[in-house]
Amino acid sequence: MSAHPNQLDCKRIERALAQRERYRYVTPQVIPDEDDHGYRIESPCCSRNVEPAGGTIDIALLKYLKPHWLLYRKDHEYSTWVLHSVEDTLNAALEILLPDEERVFWP
Repeated sequence: MSAHPNQLDCKRIERALAQRERYRYVTPQVIPDEDDHGYRIESPCCSRNVEPAGGTIDIALLKYLKPHWLLYRKDHEYSTWVLHSVEDTLNAALEILLPDEERVFWP
């Protein structure tokens, strides 16, 4: 039985998302992903770049693959997850996701 997803890390991610730099006026959701042993983040699309009607889109997928955290971004054109980075800790992955300097997670 996998230790992920779990409520503790889900809450840690939710709290961290409140500190993000992009689209702070929307409320993202953290969804436990049993199949991927991780956490999928989705949010309303405010920029309308991906979803013209402003619907909900996938932002990121965080997977724990012992001993690393895999951070994925969504390729909305092909509707696939693309590995962005491999980090040693959840905090390190969140430090990439939250500022999103390359604007690959929050389009």
